[in-house]
Amino acid sequence: MSPQQLNILASTVQHNCHISDARHGGDYSLCIYLMKMREYYRWEQRLPYGAVLEKDAVGDWLQAREQLWEELEQADLRPLTIAGREFDPFDAEAINASLEPHGLVYSGGLGNHAKPHFFLGELEQHARNGGYSVYVAASEYARDLTAPPAMTRGNTIFLRRESLRRMLWEKLESWRWNRPDNALGRAFACYDFDGDLESSLDAMTDREIDNALLHEQGEYQAGRRLGDDEWNAMLLDVAQTPAELMARAVRDHFADCLVTLPRIAEADDAPALHFYLGNLTNMRKSLFPSLANAYDSWRASGDTLELRDIADTGRRHWQQLGEQMLTLHRADPAAAAAAIRELVEHSHL
Repeated sequence: MSPQQLNILASTVQHNCHISDARHGGDYSLCIYLMKMREYYRWEQRLPYGAVLEKDAVGDWLQAREQLWEELEQADLRPLTIAGREFDPFDAEAINASLEPHGLVYSGGLGNHAKPHFFLGELEQHARNGGYSVYVAASEYARDLTAPPAMTRGNTIFLRRESLRRMLWEKLESWRWNRPDNALGRAFACYDFDGDLESSLDAMTDREIDNALLHEQGEYQAGRRLGDDEWNAMLLDVAQTPAELMARAVRDHFADCLVTLPRIAEADDAPALHFYLGNLTNMRKSLFPSLANAYDSWRASGDTLELRDIADTGRRHWQQLGEQMLTLHRADPAAAAAAIRELVEHSHL
């Protein structure tokens, strides 16, 4: 693929990213939105992490971007043209079959609140493992405001090194505002961020991309047990309700109890365990308080037994809860959001 063809393809993918952002930029609180936009600006301008952002430049860019989004909010997504063939932007499997010989990787799918996510990046690695494929992307040519570092789409896992590295940087910057004594701070303390930012980011990215793969392997297994098609149909019916956030948290806990938590506990990987607990969303923390208790026990004793035990208990609990949620949706899709919310509120572990 020539540089000109790559630029045209990246522009098309970026156009679709802008449409997605135009429709979903209001999903975030003002504080989160502004923080994400600052780092989106940094990515788009290819600025170093430590570079001071000029207030006026960011303000002008933000105003222009929001104006662009207003113009694109009702626009249609564009098909991708590769070697004279047109592809639906959600047909990632066919698109990647055409892009892999050119050293590129692409993904298109739905995330939280049914927000479409697209990205185009440099292919670092493609491997097959059992029934699924793993694509690892390095630098990215196109992306949307939210850049999930890892995603599972059917039988395909996507890992995004640049997005993961940037996410770690954002979390480090946020933690540095107050430097609280918490799990995230303990994870950062395992690296020399104050003395060597770039090398520390590289080391943490290398470790956490492996752990992100563990989570996505758990997602793949969870999908086989719960049924991806039925689960995704349920998510669409409860989209943009508290039940959606709960369902995603339950599925994440199930995936992690299947693979992530047992593996990092068995390895007694302290940086990974600190980051795992520190990276949990508030929803996930509230649903699984016994996990925090097991983490505190490990910190006090140095023994991961309770963490391994809670993974065993959680594996059964979250699978059963997921199955109950699907049963509620199956019985009455229109009333599922309220029923699922009530069920999960009484099913903490």
